[in-house]
Amino acid sequence: MSGHNLDRLATNDLEVGATEAVQRHITRHVAHVRPISQRKLDFEHHRPRWLRECMAEATGVFFYVFPGIASVASFTINGASPLGITAFSSLFQIGWAFAIGIAFAIITCAPTSGGHFNPAITICFAVWQGFPWRKVPYYIFSQIFGAFIAGMLLMGMYWPEIDAYKRELLAKGLPLVANGAPASILCTIPNPGQTNLGYLFMIEFFVDSFIGIVIWACLDPANPFVSPVSVPFTIGMAYANMVWGFANISISTNLARDLGTRIVAAIFFGGEVFSYNHYSWIAILVNIPATLFATGYYEFLMRDSLDLIGKNHNRHEDGEEGLARHLTKNGYMENGATNAVNGGSALCASFATGKFALRALAQSLAREFGPKGVHVAHVVVDGVIDIPRTREWVLQGEDAKLSADAIADAYWHLHTQPRTTWTHELDLRPYIEKW
Repeated sequence: MSGHNLDRLATNDLEVGATEAVQRHITRHVAHVRPISQRKLDFEHHRPRWLRECMAEATGVFFYVFPGIASVASFTINGASPLGITAFSSLFQIGWAFAIGIAFAIITCAPTSGGHFNPAITICFAVWQGFPWRKVPYYIFSQIFGAFIAGMLLMGMYWPEIDAYKRELLAKGLPLVANGAPASILCTIPNPGQTNLGYLFMIEFFVDSFIGIVIWACLDPANPFVSPVSVPFTIGMAYANMVWGFANISISTNLARDLGTRIVAAIFFGGEVFSYNHYSWIAILVNIPATLFATGYYEFLMRDSLDLIGKNHNRHEDGEEGLARHLTKNGYMENGATNAVNGGSALCASFATGKFALRALAQSLAREFGPKGVHVAHVVVDGVIDIPRTREWVLQGEDAKLSADAIADAYWHLHTQPRTTWTHELDLRPYIEKW
């Protein structure tokens, strides 16, 4: 097998030279992982769970705040650079810095604490998802602490540049607390002309509501469009979109991100960061009612709890008996298609297989829940339904389309049947439909 020709050992083999190298090292020499010692297990057993969760929350907030405010610092300090500000940063880069920071925070810390990273999200989990209220203060303190540490570290790393910028502004008689001044690196400060607090309130409210709905949709186990792998980046992109659209006006989006770094700004630039234009309460507090509104909107108008139960992501509070009572009271119908009952058609093998399985599922459910008083029916609706969109379609024969009212009547009859004569399969089609 030696040589430099391009012969292969077999189909799809590597080239000869590479094959020789592979065959010489068939067994990979991977360093063995050190066994976990009993001492380590004992330490982790005695380590308080609340400490792990709090440190994870603080670390997660740090992971998303630190790169974000670092990008803001580069954008702010280099505004007067002869190279031009875009050589160092932009609102586009700031949006990406926060987005990727959020993704990293979720990836690294969410497995430990659940990945709240926002006091508003923690409160929403307590309101809607049963998160223990006794943990809420610990989580919120940890989140604020994480942002505080990010702000302090940023000031230490950028201090020569920030101090030079500070001296330059003082020499010109310009304030240190203003949009574009050093204090705005750490926390949100509106433009001097933005004195309409109602206007700023509404911007903050709807920006935070937008983000809140995206977060709650990502956390819905019944959502087929978001996998656990994509959640960090989807949530990060929601933040980035709002930064790109509204950061030039003034947004905060997170109590912990703003309050933690605002305390750092007060240490270095004075307490005016809390009183400037009476704005700080909007940046700090508005995201809580906004996120409660967003998650409540999703819970009341968009959540399908029965779907969660059906996919084994949750259960009825009273167990199977409670679920059976609900289905008995409201009924349950399984809709199918022609291939479920008429033996399939040419070129429809895979589709027919699935529909046959759906029919078998309905029969199994009927046998399981029928004795409990739940009417399970498999309904096939086959044909063109007479609706405005199909009104112009020309079919051969009178009454060739399915009447929507007639379908509704059939469903209502099915729903109101006495249990002495339940129908378990119903096939609806116009008289001209070919079997």
